[in-house]
Amino acid sequence: MEFDISPLWISLKSSAIATFITFVLGIAAARWMLSTRIRGKALIEGIFISPLVLPPTVVGFLLLLLFGRNGAIGQFLLQFDLTIIFTWQAAALTATVVSFPLMYKTALGAFEQIDANLLNAARTLGASEWQVFWRIMLPLAWPGILAGTILAFARALGEFGATLMLAGNIPGQTQTIPMAIYFAV
Repeated sequence: MEFDISPLWISLKSSAIATFITFVLGIAAARWMLSTRIRGKALIEGIFISPLVLPPTVVGFLLLLLFGRNGAIGQFLLQFDLTIIFTWQAAALTATVVSFPLMYKTALGAFEQIDANLLNAARTLGASEWQVFWRIMLPLAWPGILAGTILAFARALGEFGATLMLAGNIPGQTQTIPMAIYFAV
């Protein structure tokens, strides 16, 4: 019996990429939501966390509607002769989407725990908003951000439903560890 490690490699590759993207986008979104006072903030928050509360197959179906040949993004990609459906990149995309809420909410919580007096003191001493973010907010929020990164990676690694909808289960190409286990059973 031959042992196929491709599901492990595909899972690690897609999860690592998803975690990197989620790390950057989650921190940026959390920082933006913390400082913004726009109308409809609750709606945006709901959209950001919707992959956390929707069933994974529904998330996969929505992504299929967006990235399929008739979807808005799918049509755009076809102009460049690109398709994402049934590729390992689709697995990375679904892992990013489903893990984003965990990174976002954890980073937002970490930023909210920072004493506003520290931030205001830095501003009164002449620090720019970027300096306040890089030198005060990020270091103080780092334990929470690290926790969010670990949660996001774990969620990306275990993603099944949305990945099956968008990437399929093609052995050696899109089959991740959860799919390999499910179809082996």
